[in-house]
Amino acid sequence: MSAGISLPNRNSWLGEIQPLPVLVLSAAALLVVGVVMISSASMDMAAETMGNSYHYVIRQLLFAAMGGVLALVAVNVPVAWWERSGWLLLGIGLLVLVLVLTPMGRTVNGSTRWIPFGLFNVQVSEVAKLCLIAYLAGYVVRRRDELLNTWPGFLKPLVVLGVASVLLVIQPDFGATVVLVTAAAGMIFLSGVRLTRFLPLIAILVALGTVLVLTQPYRLKRVVSYLDPWKDQFDTGYQLTQSLIAFGRGEWAGVGLGNSIQKLFYLPEAHTDFIFAIIAEEFGLLGSLLVLTLFTVLVISGFVIARRAEKAEMPFGACFAYGLTLLIGLQAGINMAVSTGLLPTKGLTLPLVSYGGSSLMITCVCIGVLARIEMERLDKVRVASEKNGSKKRGGAVYD
Repeated sequence: MSAGISLPNRNSWLGEIQPLPVLVLSAAALLVVGVVMISSASMDMAAETMGNSYHYVIRQLLFAAMGGVLALVAVNVPVAWWERSGWLLLGIGLLVLVLVLTPMGRTVNGSTRWIPFGLFNVQVSEVAKLCLIAYLAGYVVRRRDELLNTWPGFLKPLVVLGVASVLLVIQPDFGATVVLVTAAAGMIFLSGVRLTRFLPLIAILVALGTVLVLTQPYRLKRVVSYLDPWKDQFDTGYQLTQSLIAFGRGEWAGVGLGNSIQKLFYLPEAHTDFIFAIIAEEFGLLGSLLVLTLFTVLVISGFVIARRAEKAEMPFGACFAYGLTLLIGLQAGINMAVSTGLLPTKGLTLPLVSYGGSSLMITCVCIGVLARIEMERLDKVRVASEKNGSKKRGGAVYD
């Protein structure tokens, strides 16, 4: 997974486009969009249910502040710490998935996904996804030859994913399972594993997914309503039809900030899972494309950071960056696809935009880690460039 350090001349290095500021600016822009849209989407519901119109806005601002602090902490944690703490992180990831199934877990709308922590609840799947991706990135680096050349080496990380997936499905959290497994598989594939090894895995996952859908009535209803939401628009297809109505009302430029009708108790979860529909209603196609563009820029920046880390002989940083970028990109893509009717309802938030502390803070940590990887790469390239320049001038360099 190494391509050797590239040592461009000083002028070309200074002149190349840097993904770090693009990553940070796109993430910050999405965070601002999120706060504004949560303010618009939640005020009427908060006034009715909480007695305070600003209940969700204030909490989201608090979550954003905490996320910013966590991002700063992540920026100051060496990438090597994540690599050598793989087993610890694996333990934490699996532990929280087990704890949520004990009396410590909190059940909301039939799903037990949260552990109460004072002022807010922690959605354990968000913590587990970060921890498991970090562990798997370390495994890919440590066991690269075994992973690429033997079936046991390929199957070992899948066993870990299988255990985590079972714990997630029990909650149940099928959406988080899809995101985790797909991101991990993508990270492993990008590390160099042949596509032919994934074909049996894909067949097994399709079969298991089919079984899970057919054996759970509520999942089967979601699939049926997804195929034809208007057939039962007041029951199983209600959320999707209301979301599509929001998109239809938005047309090209939207009805204006604060003027959404669907948020007035028509569209359930307007400030969380379906906030993209409210964006489309109030800002139209243009606003939707802006949010889509911001996510595209963020994801491309993450992949650029991962690719450059790979070229700079930082295999763990590259793997970790690929995995984190896939986590963010997949969750955002699935959320927007659900809102537009391209996928069945999954119950996933839109990263950095939807209301929710766990998703927001863990995404901020991911952004911080990506920034740290790029900072370490820049330092490494700078040092290598200086050494190379000293040798060209005839100077001796001693370690």
